[in-house]
Formats: sequence, structure tokens, C-alpha cells
Amino acid sequence: MATGYLELLRAKHAMRLLAGTLIGRLPNATAALAIVLFVRAEGGSYTLAGVLSAVYGLATAVGQPSLGRAVDLLGQPRVMVPSAVLSALGMGLFALVGTDSLPLACAAVLVAGLFTPPLEGGLRALWPSVLKREERVHAAYALDAVAQELMFAVGPLLVTLLVAMWNEAAALLVINAMGVLGALWVAVSPPSRQWRSAPREAHWLGALRSAGLLALLGAFFFVGLALGTIAVAAVAYADDHGDSLVSSYLLSGLGAGALLGGLVYGARLWPGRPERRLRLLVMALAAGYLPLALVPDVVAMTMLAGLSGVFLAPALACAFVVVDRHAPRGTVTEAFSWLVTTFGVGAAAGTGVVGPVIEWGGPAAGFAVAGGGGVAALLVLLATRGVLDAPVAVPDRAAAPVAGSAGGAATGAENDRNGAAEPGFRSGHQA
Repeated sequence: MATGYLELLRAKHAMRLLAGTLIGRLPNATAALAIVLFVRAEGGSYTLAGVLSAVYGLATAVGQPSLGRAVDLLGQPRVMVPSAVLSALGMGLFALVGTDSLPLACAAVLVAGLFTPPLEGGLRALWPSVLKREERVHAAYALDAVAQELMFAVGPLLVTLLVAMWNEAAALLVINAMGVLGALWVAVSPPSRQWRSAPREAHWLGALRSAGLLALLGAFFFVGLALGTIAVAAVAYADDHGDSLVSSYLLSGLGAGALLGGLVYGARLWPGRPERRLRLLVMALAAGYLPLALVPDVVAMTMLAGLSGVFLAPALACAFVVVDRHAPRGTVTEAFSWLVTTFGVGAAAGTGVVGPVIEWGGPAAGFAVAGGGGVAALLVLLATRGVLDAPVAVPDRAAAPVAGSAGGAATGAENDRNGAAEPGFRSGHQA
């Protein structure tokens, strides 16, 4: 298992792109917890913390696909670096003004979310030109999901460590400064500077003209809702136990479980269609979220959080492949950014709803919302199975262009009904 991952990371530029992307995404990955802790330190309520987190999430949801489309049209460096700087300035303003002026605080959080750079979609668009072979790209999607969960495990601990060393405002400033450095490290790399999107058909819907992609996004809205509610419910659970570090235990436990699950999942090639496999993974994910509503003691709750995360990274890795299979040609960054948007909207809905729910029914009610989100995600996938399982043409691999060949995007074989290049292996994305 480890040998396969080491082979991927030894590919030229792979480690730099993965590490830079993870560092660049720290502000977004820790925003829910950091905003809640900051608002609570300022004397604000859970409802206010949930509203501001929702503003950030909704702004990210709007900004990601728009910036992703801009990346497909203009290239990565022209979009990634300016947006990262603007996002950090917005969160820096929020840290300075606090909650004394709610309109200004909302505006600052809005800017921070709106200009969050689409680093996730950008990395997944770069993998084919860096790794060259389809099976390595699919394994990289799993490694990407695993690394993401490592970030979600380490991120909350980093936030609480910065709070303990300084304060909540300093944590916001440091995390966002790191985000700018990570985005810059990726954007100045040769693969990022050389990458170009495949030619795309002019269409105002862009990637959203794919019915399969819409079905997937509908399901992962509810996965995002579950994760958004868990972030706030974990803080409420910690408050009930008189120790703010407890929230980081739960979130890190969830991330550690996802890390383990992703490592196992990405270590082998899975037979069958990924759309069908995704339904099984989301079913297991929903089953893991439901027991959190039992809210036992801290040790048992941390173990439950770890178990609830086991199928998160595998579900994400499988979803990346499904997105790539259903994205129209020339919209790869935008399509992956829509997946980020789904999480943003879902998490925003979750954090917005769960605050009043917790004040009414306590942490148990908040975690129950997360379980409901997992069940709803499964129901959407079951209801749209006809769309997702519709036949996909098999590519003529003998006719497919070699990765990095000129004109690959225009002449390569296709294997999906939306005109996308070979899933997970879009050779036309090189300059």
C-alpha cells in the first residue's frame, strides 16, 4: 500500500503540488471552527457564529465555480494568486473589526469566502499532466482525499494551538497568511504555469449542463450539510464538557478515521462502475453519522467520530472519478469547483440551521441533523441512479492521445456522453 503512494509522490512536482494545495486550503478547511471560536470569544451567540459561518460558506459556494471557470479560461496563476490575497485580506479585516459592527463583519467574511481560490479543482486538473497514466491519476484522487482528511485532522489542532499561544484573532491571521503562501507555491510551479484547459463549447451553464454531475452535486450537498453541523455541534459538545479542546478531539478523530479509510481504499483498484460503488460508500457514511446523536462520554464520542469518518475519504475519492466522468469537455476545474460549492452550500445550510437546533435540543439534536444529512445524501443517489448509471461509451485506448501530446484535447477519444475526455486522464490539459 505504502509503495504505491510513494511512487505517486516521487513523480516530478507531485509532492509540491499536493503540499502547496493543502497549505493553501487551510483557511477554508478551518474556517467553520475558527469563525465559531472567534465569535464566541467576542461574546457572540452560537446563532451568530452559525450565521457568519454560513455567510462564508455561501460566499465560497458562489465564488468557487466562478473562479474555476476563470481558471479554465485564463489559466491558474492569473486567478489563484490574486484571489488568495483578497480572501486573506477579507478574513484579516474580520479579525480586526470583530463583531462590534455586524455589517462590516459580514462584508469581511463575504469577501474572504467569495475569493477563496479553487485550489482543489486546480490540483485535480493538474494530476493527469503530472502522473501521465490513468490508474495513477485515480490513485492520486484517493491520495488527495486522504491528504485532505489529514488536513482536516491537523487543521483544528493548529487552530486551537494558535488560540492557546495567542488568541482567536491571531489564529485567523496566521492561518490565512499560510493560505496565501500555499497558493503562491502552487501557482508558480511549472505544471500550474503550463496547464491549459481543453477547448470547451460555449454554454452559459458550463459544467452544469451535465445531468449526471447535477445528480452527484445534489447528493453531496447533504454530505456538506452533515459536516457543517458536526463542526458546530462539536463546539457545543465541548462547552457542555467544560473543555474547548474537546471539539478538536472530535473533529480530529473524524479526520483520522477518514485518513485510515482513504488509505485502505486508495491502495487497490476497484472493479465495477464508480457510480454504483459510490452509493455503497455513502450508505456506509450515513450509517456512521447516525450514532453521533447518542453523545456518550468524551472517549466514546471521539471513537464514534473516528468511525463516522472512515467512509468519508473513500466517498470523496470515488466522487472525484464520477465528476471527471460526467464533466463536459473543457470544464474540469469548474466541475470540481462545483463539488466544492456543494460542500459550501451544504455546510452553510448546516451551520445556519444547527445553531438554533442546538440551543433548542442541545448537542444531541445537532448531531442528529448530521445523521439526517447522511441519509438524505443516500436517498438522492438512489433517486438519481438512472441518470448516473446511464451507459457511458468505452474509449478506444489505441486511438487515445499520449499524455502531453499536442492537440490531445481536440483529437482524443471520448468516453462519456457529455464530451469529456477520458475520465481521470484529460491529456489535453497540458500546454
